[in-house]
Amino acid sequence: MDTQFGFIGLGLIGGSIARALRETTPSCKITAYSRRPELSDDLKNALNTAVLDNVVFSLKELSNCDYIFLCAPVDCNISYLPKLKEVISNKTILTDVGSVKSGIHAAAKAAGLSTQFIGGHPMTGSERTGFTNSNALLMENAYYAVTLTEDCPQERVEAFLTLVKQIKSIPVVLSPSEHDDAVSAISHVPHLIAAQLVNLVRTSEEADTMRLLAAGGFKDITRIASSSPSLWESILSANTDYVLPTLRRYISLLTEAEQALSSDNKEEIRALFSEAGEFRSSLQERKGVLPESFVLHADLRDEAGAIATFATLLAVHGISLKNIGIVHNRAYEQGALRIEFYDRDSLERAYTLLSDNRFTVYR
Repeated sequence: MDTQFGFIGLGLIGGSIARALRETTPSCKITAYSRRPELSDDLKNALNTAVLDNVVFSLKELSNCDYIFLCAPVDCNISYLPKLKEVISNKTILTDVGSVKSGIHAAAKAAGLSTQFIGGHPMTGSERTGFTNSNALLMENAYYAVTLTEDCPQERVEAFLTLVKQIKSIPVVLSPSEHDDAVSAISHVPHLIAAQLVNLVRTSEEADTMRLLAAGGFKDITRIASSSPSLWESILSANTDYVLPTLRRYISLLTEAEQALSSDNKEEIRALFSEAGEFRSSLQERKGVLPESFVLHADLRDEAGAIATFATLLAVHGISLKNIGIVHNRAYEQGALRIEFYDRDSLERAYTLLSDNRFTVYR
């Protein structure tokens, strides 16, 4: 019998998983739940593109699913657990895609679902949201955190790990606490830092001057400050136990930097950058929880129609731009023109195309 998958929430991540399942197992049955009688644009799109087989309006109609993916916000996923306990069969494996794991594991145990629940967190994403922007390639070669407790039978764990590999992701098995501690440092606290860096400039007496001079470097390190406020309120509240200690460690490191500057300790300042640079160079180039930016810089003559030449060349070859503009402050960047793309494939194609047309391009 063909494997049956259920989805509660079908946005960027849920949609990308569903697309990957459809590509790798075309005969599977994929059903999505809608809590409203009218279909959302995402669900209509998923039906029209044959990613979904059908949409149901009662959780009972997910009772025969082999897997159910909870792809709503963290607190919403938790709220579904006791409702699903009443309707699903013993064969169903429940999983989620949320970025905080300890709370939902505790909730699964409280609901009597600890033998059926396996935590999941695809370490991938995009600045764009919704099913329209989902893509099976988003899952390919991305780390997929799988969080386990001792209650879940090994055969279910193995089946889920096989499924993760099937959609071309790379499973990384962690405990819920290991996961939440790690993402507090590589995702949650960085979002706080980015937001407060922007607020540092916003509240400065020289805010207008700083806004004028802010170059791509500042924009890049603060890009995630534009993330959904309601989403991050939910995530940070759910992971407070790990975010607070990590945030305090970061504040302590800032204090050490402040003391080094106050005492004019050049050796310590140099070591700070040296150690950080060495560690950063060791990081693998792989999809992660923070969305990537895909940017090229190019030399540009200051003459009428110069930007249009770039844009037209790319458009003729079917390469979509996310943004394009002049970089006036190039203290940390090469090239006068900054071109941003939606994905790495577009960036690589653009780099080859522009280079072949004798433009000087940097990446």
